[in-house]
Amino acid sequence: MERGKEQGMVVMPQQNPLEQLQAKFKEVETSFRGWLAKQSLPIEAAVVTTTSAAQGAAIGAFMGTLTNDVSSSLPTPPQASLDPQAMASLKQAQALSGGPLIQARNFAVMTGVNAGISCVMKRLRGKEDVQSSMVAAFGSGAMFSLVSGMGGPNQIANAATSGLFFALVQGGLFQLGQKFSQPPAEDIYYSRTRSMLSSLGLQNYEKNFKKGLLTDNTLPLLTDSALRDVKIPPGPRLLILDHIQRDAELKEKQG
Repeated sequence: MERGKEQGMVVMPQQNPLEQLQAKFKEVETSFRGWLAKQSLPIEAAVVTTTSAAQGAAIGAFMGTLTNDVSSSLPTPPQASLDPQAMASLKQAQALSGGPLIQARNFAVMTGVNAGISCVMKRLRGKEDVQSSMVAAFGSGAMFSLVSGMGGPNQIANAATSGLFFALVQGGLFQLGQKFSQPPAEDIYYSRTRSMLSSLGLQNYEKNFKKGLLTDNTLPLLTDSALRDVKIPPGPRLLILDHIQRDAELKEKQG
């Protein structure tokens, strides 16, 4: 009797704790983004700036632990207080190789200002493009120059130069990312083919169609020999040809 009960019990598969944690984090993140989108511009900008600055501070503190030894080993130039150029050079070196607190401050300023300006620009312009990205980068670069002490004697001019450098780099990276994120131009000629193969569970053969230049325009003209030429096995060939025969629009084009 007990054995029968054991056989009747359904053993539920255990879920991966890591997957559960990731799903929970994703759910919280989605809820937070939904709440943030409903807030006014000042509140959204303040929250985005604060959270991004906190993340940047954490990254900067970690980076600072790696460069702390380098910063402590930097010698102080003799009579540095009397030589503005030497003092500026020392400040620049400390800004780039400072300890955890210095780097946490620098990264917090860069990430916070960048995220805050990006948030405002996106709300005002209704889109996120290269112009908005470059404006945000300019602001973060200028603030980094002022806060880190890399400005030297003429802080305003150096802040503008740093901001311009950050903006150009960010603009180039944005354009590069857009270029690689866009699908190849030839994909537009295989949209219907891709849909057909996906519905049949034959999406692995899309490369065969592209290799043989069998575009959407050739679907009504497909024959068994044409599919054989692009090395598609007999079973998938039959499914593809049967699908084309059942498709009213393709069949009409065949007629």
